[in-house]
Amino acid sequence: MTIFVPIMYQKNYAKYLKHPVFKVASQIVTEKNLQAYVIGGFVRDLLLERPSKDIDIVVVGNGLYLAKECARILRVNKVSVFENFGTAQFKYKDLDVEFVGARKESYRSDSRKPIVENGTLEDDQNRRDFTINALALSLHADTFGDIIDPFNGLDDLEKGIIKTPLDPDVTFSDDPLRMMRAIRFASQLGFKIENQSLTSILKNSDRLEIISIERVMDELNKIILSNSPSRGFKLLNSTKLLHQFFPEMIALQGIETIDGKSHKDNFYHTLEVLDNVSENTDDLWLRWAAIMHDIAKPPTKRFDKEIGWTFHGHEEFGARMTSKIFRRLKLPLDAKMKYVEKLVRLHLRPIALVKGTVTDSAIRRLLFEAGDDIDDLMKLCNADITSKNEFKVQKFKKNFDLVTLKLKAVEEKDSIRNFQPPVSGEDIMKAFDLKPCNEIGVIKTRIKDAILDGTIENNKEEAYQLMLIFGKELGLTPLNDSSISKK
Repeated sequence: MTIFVPIMYQKNYAKYLKHPVFKVASQIVTEKNLQAYVIGGFVRDLLLERPSKDIDIVVVGNGLYLAKECARILRVNKVSVFENFGTAQFKYKDLDVEFVGARKESYRSDSRKPIVENGTLEDDQNRRDFTINALALSLHADTFGDIIDPFNGLDDLEKGIIKTPLDPDVTFSDDPLRMMRAIRFASQLGFKIENQSLTSILKNSDRLEIISIERVMDELNKIILSNSPSRGFKLLNSTKLLHQFFPEMIALQGIETIDGKSHKDNFYHTLEVLDNVSENTDDLWLRWAAIMHDIAKPPTKRFDKEIGWTFHGHEEFGARMTSKIFRRLKLPLDAKMKYVEKLVRLHLRPIALVKGTVTDSAIRRLLFEAGDDIDDLMKLCNADITSKNEFKVQKFKKNFDLVTLKLKAVEEKDSIRNFQPPVSGEDIMKAFDLKPCNEIGVIKTRIKDAILDGTIENNKEEAYQLMLIFGKELGLTPLNDSSISKK
């Protein structure tokens, strides 16, 4: 009878190291009597049975030699060598493989750049960020696949705990980015940060200022892309890390009450919307749109004795805030930022249709403004339907489904998405023998409005006749009909 032993409880993992990289490295290590180990994320993910495309191999001694020899035997043509850092890496088939000499590190208080010296495997494991990332598997033939676990990382994996190998105050003060990584792993893996480590993050949160915003955003985006990003944001908030770089989101927190009238806590509402969106998309920038959709509620908040709290114009104000926030956080300022801006600006429009009368004209205008992003906009708006009253939510979602069907029907009939006026500026210039002028834009806009309002169909013949009418109203004289092409 075969007894199944869960992978995490085994003490030798040789049968899981079948990839040619491990076999070749083991051969060289054994022949040259070196010490080399697979370490870090690959080992962690192996034990958690998660896919991993990155292999880190630490060598006691010269990691560059092992990298070059492995590449030669595996017939890898390109090896990236970083002499100053004692590292080398190459890509082999589906894996990125990095080799580094074992080292020990010490830090200055004003920098996260360490003073690096050659070290032992123990030194190298001591400098790792968390116990679950300090696990190592031997590559020497005599001990191939044996696990080296000096900090009980296996127990922490089993219990789902993020914990530093050494004093967390030292670990986080030395390299404050590790605080963001702790929360990222907690969010990605669904793990709990051990209490002493969590307290230390709060204590050292202001140390994050010495980290470049690009590195911080890299970790934040990984948190945003986790299955339940609200978990990471709640930890970022409670540890005061979020306060260091995203004060606009912190400003969303809190409930204010006047005359017995309260508004919702927009911070937790935003996280709920973010989680809702994340159930239906892995798109980072749609998730960012969820984060930003109510970002302007604090500066637009007003109290009206008759109707209570209002946030008039927060969608337009939020769209304008987007570029400023993206610029400060060193996020892309290209089409990705414009996409987030657009969704923030339009996020109330489908909701307004749900609450009011759904006219073809309103649908056409929404399709025109959203273009190819209409489906993503609808995902965002559907995620924005939140309430503690489940009956209210279900009723609202049912009405929202009707708007979605109406969008599809109008799009199929009128082809408004990415609408281009059937009469061009060149057509108008030829018809009235004009040079570029303001009247051309006026006529194009009026034709567009007529189509969106349903006054005429979206075709060139009707648009052309309307163009002649609008031109005459503006005092323009068309050329003879025989000289005008309506095709």
